[in-house]
Amino acid sequence: MIIKSAPLSASESKEYLGKEHETLKSFINKFTELNAKQAKDFRKKLEDLNLMKLNAKNISKVIDIMPANLEEINKIFTDISLDENEANKILDIVKQFE
Repeated sequence: MIIKSAPLSASESKEYLGKEHETLKSFINKFTELNAKQAKDFRKKLEDLNLMKLNAKNISKVIDIMPANLEEINKIFTDISLDENEANKILDIVKQFE
């Protein structure tokens, strides 16, 4: 039964997988740098920026990709454009979780 639908990063999704999904968890670990708690903390910090242009889907992408520069940020935000100040705020938080 689906109770709630919300975009999650790959790191956050691992906590919802049971023991029967160890192979899937192992696969996800190959592509993620953070554990579920770190990803949740990361999401909270991004949400606390209160940027109107930053939605749950984009936050999940930022957590998964961990962009290192403005160019990588712009690849995530293709449907909107962030100003340099907004992008730098996001990058500052990314650096805290590297």
